[in-house]
Amino acid sequence: MTVKRVLLGVTGATGMLYVPSLLEQLHRQKIEVHSVISTSGAQVLRYELGIDKIDLPYVSQWFAEDNFAAKPASGSARYDAMVVLPCTMGTLAAIASGYSGNLIHRAADVTLKERRPLILAVRETPLNRTHLKNMLTVHDAGATLCPPMPAFYNKPRDFDAMARNYTGRICDLLGLTDNAGERWKGEE
Repeated sequence: MTVKRVLLGVTGATGMLYVPSLLEQLHRQKIEVHSVISTSGAQVLRYELGIDKIDLPYVSQWFAEDNFAAKPASGSARYDAMVVLPCTMGTLAAIASGYSGNLIHRAADVTLKERRPLILAVRETPLNRTHLKNMLTVHDAGATLCPPMPAFYNKPRDFDAMARNYTGRICDLLGLTDNAGERWKGEE
């Protein structure tokens, strides 16, 4: 599959430092990005990064979370993949149960029914039994769970390097191998 257009859902979990990093990597690979941000996602974005959604680079189209007539609400829109970064446990629960409370939930449901890649950067710790059951449910439905867990074997210099490594992993999952993450080369 060749990825040319990705839908990015941004929800209200912590981890907003990954969003600009992913957008940068997708832009470098000439991937068109459309996005939906939840109300709580916008609040956390302002709290963690001090910016609004319009300050995020490389998003070619924004959709309101309550607009169920928007393109992402239909499989005919032909997004090649969807990433929810970060993904709250509430969003995970909605996707697991097929509940479309907002456009992010509906677009994720559409992505699964169309058998397209759905990557969920679930963010919570510790996990309870309900979280684990919901993760298994979306996994069995075809989603890929990719929690934002930084790697330290490559000795990242700072938070930006950690973010690039993680979002490079998301790009790998999308089949985009030209990413900024450092790969393990093994020991000599």
